[in-house]
Amino acid sequence: MAVTVGAVALLLAAIRAGDRVREVVSKAAASASFVALGLVRWDGDGTVGAWLVLGLVLCAAGDLLLLGRKTFDPGLATFLLGHVAYIGAFATALPPVRWSWLPVLPLVAAASAAARWLWPHLGRRRLPVAVYIVAISVMVWGACVVASAGALPWTVAVGATLFYLSDLAVARHRFVKAEFLNRGIGLPLYYAGQVLIAMSI
Repeated sequence: MAVTVGAVALLLAAIRAGDRVREVVSKAAASASFVALGLVRWDGDGTVGAWLVLGLVLCAAGDLLLLGRKTFDPGLATFLLGHVAYIGAFATALPPVRWSWLPVLPLVAAASAAARWLWPHLGRRRLPVAVYIVAISVMVWGACVVASAGALPWTVAVGATLFYLSDLAVARHRFVKAEFLNRGIGLPLYYAGQVLIAMSI
């Protein structure tokens, strides 16, 4: 966790300074550290933990892909698979037939608002971004219901919510307005979310 905090601080400083090498190194270190945290907490047994570790690994891979100027689409697809892995963990911890529908209405409202905001800016990426919005919304839904049912710790719900909010910053940076503010807000939220998800194992 300390490595994650330090690496994220270095990452923001590198982005601010326009130092591409330090940005790549610090982002790789930050992402590797939350994967390491998940592996340390997982004892190698249990399907829920395996799904969560897989999700962490896929998200870390997505982080590296987003560093490339021409690898946004593969990065988006890798993050989508990461959300699917998290959903697999939540569905294993608590069968979906037992999921409460209470969180669905606010999530649908948030997803609809995000889609309306981004739609004019998406161009040919409208379909993949729409699929991604659905996937991350289901992921947050699953995290909230398993946490409220006591199937996983509360950290998983908070982590998933922070992940969701960080993706709004990513979307704003990529599709609406590229500026440091997006990174300054989004990256700490994202890495805090992943650390909390890893702590849930």
